[in-house]
Amino acid sequence: MEEIISPIVLYTVCALGAAGMALALPRRGSKLVPLGITLLSAALAMALVSLGLRVDRGHGPGVFFYIFALIALGASVRVITHPRPVYSALYFILTIIASCGMYVLLGAEFMAFALVIIYAGAILITYLFVIMLATQAPTGQDAGMLDETDAVAREPVVGAVVGFVLMAIISAMLFGGIRDARQPDPAFTPDEVLAHLPGKVDRILRERDLISADERVARTGDGGGLIDAAAGTITIENTDLGTTRVIDEWPEYLSATNLDRLGWNLLHDHPMTIEIAGVILLMAMLGATVLARKHVELEESLKAEQARKLGETTLRPQHAGGAS
Repeated sequence: MEEIISPIVLYTVCALGAAGMALALPRRGSKLVPLGITLLSAALAMALVSLGLRVDRGHGPGVFFYIFALIALGASVRVITHPRPVYSALYFILTIIASCGMYVLLGAEFMAFALVIIYAGAILITYLFVIMLATQAPTGQDAGMLDETDAVAREPVVGAVVGFVLMAIISAMLFGGIRDARQPDPAFTPDEVLAHLPGKVDRILRERDLISADERVARTGDGGGLIDAAAGTITIENTDLGTTRVIDEWPEYLSATNLDRLGWNLLHDHPMTIEIAGVILLMAMLGATVLARKHVELEESLKAEQARKLGETTLRPQHAGGAS
């Protein structure tokens, strides 16, 4: 950590950031928001100056990293400090896009595209849909007023302190390294996942004219392919003649990509996690629909009450004139 940033500076930045965030969170009639933004800016400036002094010239991050980092930090602060939920969701999209830029700088293009497609595309649309359903429209008397849950932070001090304490701990672990992390298996072969993707291997071998149209990779009982990436052999079968042969020279262009390994790991080892995420989103949409239905019923009852009062006001002079 000493080579990148001083621990004293790191914890001072976290303390200033926690104080500034606690003051910048929305409150009714609060006049301390500019002071909170000033403290956050001071913490950010201190961190940037410390990083700039510690990193050797030519070995630090480029100018684009600082641009994306500033955009991401500013947008993320507005996500939790803006009083209107719809604007907070839009600032969250800006945070995601800036994070994608940093992923591109790191050479992780798949993570960048996944963030844009999944978060900025699908999940943010769901958030906006839920917000629009669950947010009650203001009436004519309080058109400029927000609901209490949107205008006032419930526990600003506790939330800011807990968030920046976690950031300090994670930063210390990041700079110090996780010594007890599981090391990769030395016998691991990156291309062994191709045994579970025989269709892809068929297509590649057929495009290179290594197998004919009536040949394919021999299948096992569970649908996998007879592919031994460690030994570099591929068993080919002829479905019409019922014969088999072995390719004992592994093609140089046949390799598993990061996308292949990541996709297989997600769908094979973590299928329930994906299903649970979908169920949670569905429950959120159903809950928003129930809340919106209650609001509609309340508005209909108010309209009926106003119509009844209007009818009584209209009929009262007629009764008075008839009696006279």
